[in-house]
Amino acid sequence: MAERNEKKRKRIENTQKQQNKKQDGEVKKEERDGSSEEMAKKGQEIQAKSNPNKKFKKVFPYGNYKSYYGYRIGKGPEREEDPRIRVLKKEWFEGKDCLDIGCNSGVVTIQIAKKYNCKSILGLDIDSALIEEAFWYLRKFVKMEFAEKKNTNNTNVKAVQDVNESEQCTNKSSNEGADNGSSHQSSCERNLSDIVSFRQENFVRSRPHDKQYDTILCLSVTKWIHLNWGDDGLITAFGKIWRLLRPGGVFVLEPQPWSSYERNRRVSETTRSNYRDIKYRPDFFREMLLDKIGFRRVEVVTSDLSGTRTGFNRPIFAYYK
Repeated sequence: MAERNEKKRKRIENTQKQQNKKQDGEVKKEERDGSSEEMAKKGQEIQAKSNPNKKFKKVFPYGNYKSYYGYRIGKGPEREEDPRIRVLKKEWFEGKDCLDIGCNSGVVTIQIAKKYNCKSILGLDIDSALIEEAFWYLRKFVKMEFAEKKNTNNTNVKAVQDVNESEQCTNKSSNEGADNGSSHQSSCERNLSDIVSFRQENFVRSRPHDKQYDTILCLSVTKWIHLNWGDDGLITAFGKIWRLLRPGGVFVLEPQPWSSYERNRRVSETTRSNYRDIKYRPDFFREMLLDKIGFRRVEVVTSDLSGTRTGFNRPIFAYYK
């Protein structure tokens, strides 16, 4: 009896020892795993410190690319005209109230105002950082415009003085110079900063505007509206544009092709999901805008945009309300 009890006691002790060893092994494993995670984390920190200039790929789910015009136009976008501007009609903008949806950093918005003498033009973009950049470009354009006018006035005055050598003509040229100065001051009362404005806004989700426009631009933007808010979002945007246009107004549209959707469908989970559900591809936009939204007619502004970089040779359309 005593012998059986002793064997039973030894079995219990052995079992307890095995359990203790197992627990000790699990604890050590957790310690090793934790140590490995800490080491990996430290390794990443060390790698980041050792490669401070390493660039990580940024994602722009709304097409809100930084330096977009530098890539599309050139390194000095404020000095090089976007090829799209050359195919637009002056009568759409001169003395008109205009809206540019998805203006990015505002370079094209400013160039249109400068070239075609808009009464007003408002640029909208979903990215507040790009709107800040747009205001920076506006200030730069205003300074350039002021310098150009000043140089022109100085050149004109000098030419008059060189031709007229008599005292009477000199006095006359001085008066003309004074007149030029006053007209320059008058033009400065309405420079680009008085014509152009920018605002951060999600056009699809925003409240209705409190004014209407003669011309609305939507250049290479519809894809991003479509991928982020689907067919319903695109229809909402088109309907809102039609309501914001005055009778006889023009909607200038540059849609991206379906192949461009395919290249950008994976920028976010939202775009990936919406891409699979899209029914109204760009080829259907004309029918949608004319038959469903209510535009009277459409004009093909250009089907082949020359002078543009590879991948941006897109057709441009003008829809009339």
